Parts: sequence; structure tokens; C-alpha cells
Amino acid sequence: MIRSPEETFVLRNLVHMPCVGYGTYLEEGKEAYQSVTKALRAGYRLIDTASLYKNEKEVGEAVKHFLQAGDAARSDLFITSKLWNANRGYDKTIAAFNKSLDTLGLEYLDLYLIHWPANERQFGVNAKKLNQDTWRALEDLYLSGRVRAIGVSNFLKHHLEDLYETARIEPMVDQIEFHPGWTQYETVAFCKEKNIQVEAWSPLGRTTIFTDKMINKIANAHNVSVAQVCLRFCLQHDVLPIPKSVHESRMKANLDLFGFTLTAEEMAALDGLANMGGNHDPDTVEF
Repeated sequence: MIRSPEETFVLRNLVHMPCVGYGTYLEEGKEAYQSVTKALRAGYRLIDTASLYKNEKEVGEAVKHFLQAGDAARSDLFITSKLWNANRGYDKTIAAFNKSLDTLGLEYLDLYLIHWPANERQFGVNAKKLNQDTWRALEDLYLSGRVRAIGVSNFLKHHLEDLYETARIEPMVDQIEFHPGWTQYETVAFCKEKNIQVEAWSPLGRTTIFTDKMINKIANAHNVSVAQVCLRFCLQHDVLPIPKSVHESRMKANLDLFGFTLTAEEMAALDGLANMGGNHDPDTVEF
């Protein structure tokens, strides 16, 4: 379990990931630039974007200006982007990666993910091969040295098992929705068995979490916020959370997770919460 903000999650290839990241979904233009700049100044070193978010240019500019200020070296940062669904398949994946890297203005990425698995509902029997061909492209990008780690997002256990049938390089990360009320323990257990680091998108869950009486009671007992309880919950499950906020005070609070520890009883209570998530099923989404 991560016990201090300086500790990192170590991937199977010994690449170190900061233990808390900053998410940029639904941030575009000037807002994206300003938010990433504030996040970097607040202490975040893992910045998560995607081609879908349409903010790679602004993320890259914020990173460039932060580095020019001399407050960190490029090796201190961990920049993630993701392949969007329209670009699945070997050739399209290579082209999409090159475009993302150029848009970000970076010489390399720290992590590149397949954003969603192709599913049988949309692609029929071709879904598995499409995922395998896409993964083959990520493997070659990794072997080229232009990305330090590769992985997937929203892949369930059976999607990962399909990749393992042909993979030369095993996935290093699976970024999934994970928070109290939506824990996807089958996928998390499989990832832990296979030494795949789990990242949590939407680690603060839905708005219903913030009004849940039990979570508020736990937060009050530790004199912390509901958001801090949710993020600490992730860390105590060895899951790397990627919170998002445009407010600087909340950005800082979302990094302040090491002055308290949730008890075994509190973790069990949070584990047992009724469904408060899962709006998109990777086996049925069509986009």
C-alpha cells in the first residue's frame, strides 16, 4: 500500500508511476491549459489525456511552459494519452499515436492506452482480432522506444484474456472506472494476478457519493472530505486514482491523502456499497 506522496507504483517493466494523477476529461482550450498548469504547480506529476478529449495541444503547451520554468525535468513527469475507437487496427493505431505525440509536442509518451475494447455487439466475431491487431501496434510502439509503457482502458477480464492469446508484451496498465460503489473486483483481481497496474478513472464516482451518509460519516471521523475518502480507498486497494478538479484548493486536497488511514471496517463498508456507477458497459457500448 502507498504510504506517502513520494512513493510510486512500479510497473512490470520497472517504470515508476506517480501514485496520484490528474485527469483532463471535458477540459478544452484555455481551461485545459490553465487547469493542467495549476495541477503541475500543485504537485501533480501524472497528467492523463486522450485524443478524444481534444486537449492534447493545450496539455502539451502547459507541460512545455512548466518545464521551461525549471520547476521539474521531463523525466519527473508522466504523460498519458489514449487511442480513440475510430483508430483501432494496426496501421490506424500507429498513425494516431504519431498524431497525438505531435499534437502534444513531446518526444515520447510515458503511457499509451487503448481507450475502449472493440466488442462483439458492434464488431461481431472480428472484435477479438481487432483488439489483438491494435495491441500489436502498441507493442511495436513500445519496442521503438517512443512510449515507456503500454496498456488498456475499460478492458474487462475476458478482453484481457483475448490479448494474452497473441501478446508478445503483456499489458502494464488497465484504466477502469473504480470508486466506492463500483469496484469491478473481478477485473481488479485478474489485473493483480497478472501484475497489471489498475488506474481509476472517475475515482470520485457520481454525485450520489457525496450525499451518501456512510461515506460522510467516515469523512467526518477522519476530518477529511468525501473526495479524500474515495481517493484513499483507491490507494488502499493499490489502485492509482486520477481525480479531476478545476479548483486549485481541491487539486491540493486531492493530493493530501497520507495523513489518515481507513480502517479495515471502513474499507469493508465502502466495499459493500450498492451500485453507484457503471454507466458504460465495455461489452455493449457502441462509439
